[in-house]
Amino acid sequence: MTDRWQQTWKKHRKALIGLAAALGLVGLVIFLAQDPETLRVESPVAATDPRFPDYVASLVGSPVEAGDVYTILRNGDEAFPPMLAAIDAAKSRINFETYVYKDGEIGDRVVEALARAAERGVAVRIIVDPVGSLMVPKNRDRLTKAGAKLAWFNPLGFFTIDVANYRTHRKTLVVDGEVAFTGGMGVADYWLGHAQDKDHWRDTQFKITGPSVRALEGSFYENWIETGGQSAPALDPETAPGPSGARSVVVWSNPVSGVSNVKLMYLLAIAAARKTIDLQSPYITTDPTTRWSLAQARQRGIKIRMLTEGTITDAMPVKHASRRSYQTFLDEGIEIFEYQPTMMHTKAMIVDGEWSIIGSANFSNRSFEQNDELAIGVADRELAARLTEDFDNDVKSSTRLDKDTWKKQRSFDGKLNEWFWSFFGEFF
Repeated sequence: MTDRWQQTWKKHRKALIGLAAALGLVGLVIFLAQDPETLRVESPVAATDPRFPDYVASLVGSPVEAGDVYTILRNGDEAFPPMLAAIDAAKSRINFETYVYKDGEIGDRVVEALARAAERGVAVRIIVDPVGSLMVPKNRDRLTKAGAKLAWFNPLGFFTIDVANYRTHRKTLVVDGEVAFTGGMGVADYWLGHAQDKDHWRDTQFKITGPSVRALEGSFYENWIETGGQSAPALDPETAPGPSGARSVVVWSNPVSGVSNVKLMYLLAIAAARKTIDLQSPYITTDPTTRWSLAQARQRGIKIRMLTEGTITDAMPVKHASRRSYQTFLDEGIEIFEYQPTMMHTKAMIVDGEWSIIGSANFSNRSFEQNDELAIGVADRELAARLTEDFDNDVKSSTRLDKDTWKKQRSFDGKLNEWFWSFFGEFF
């Protein structure tokens, strides 16, 4: 046996040394990616307290906007028509940013609508992420020849490898500074329809009018400047409060070590809960800070429901890493539901039927620490009630996991995958 190992070593020495070095490098990167400390965020102000929006605003450094109107758009059938109509009605400017653009039926329609707007004199600016997006030359040429300005966020290349991991995950369409759309939806054919089968996703988009539109447009211009966009940002003066009773706080974030404004908003919302937390997100991955916050909420007696995607997912390694924490959550009394009909991509948190968080961010380490993200905290019972109704409807199409059977219902391969991919949880 010793002779065989010596022969193997002599024959494959360089390969084995290379493998060991690669594994060591991966281990070092994973170690360095861990948070240096666990943040323990508490809130003396309850989510239902009228002072809570001001409390959050002071801590994240954003103003409170009053009177925004939010329209929930469920799936592509409800989202794409008003988005395309807004582009067709644009008079002065369109600012559009997305992580996902894919050529196809809806991709071609969006490109054509943007090109027509540019041809009639509207200033059209577009930011797409090269990791999540792919645009054929025909569509790129259609946009640029029409006069639209197209920018790629952190283009991939040998000399940009240092920023290759940092992506824009924001999804924002702002038209004339008057109406904005944001949420989980990008531009791809799997967002078409109404989540009617496994090939068409379940997602939620929001149409927004009111003072917060200006902040959403500001988040676009931050990345427009970062991409080297040459046209000057155009922002309208601040508007008067809108007609609703909603009070909103808009935050956006960039890659950080520690806590981003988006992550802090979520942590404050969990800490401010006094009765219930409904969390809906795909790709749920947690770190010691988010796990501590959820555990503390359960110790305070908060009912927590977590609704996420099931085995129909576009990122199975992330799903494995996510499931690694399920047993801990279940033992703590957190209710976990996995959506069954198709990929579930909605991002929303509702706290005590009063405070909601919407936007582009998943409840994940990548969204909280590595991506450029956008989130809106909203104090509005009507919006919270509508989101809770949607949550309850999605629960009806989901499987609730049981803490006593979860260990037994997974295969050995499944548990092995969960163990392996959990090491990469900080990158997911």
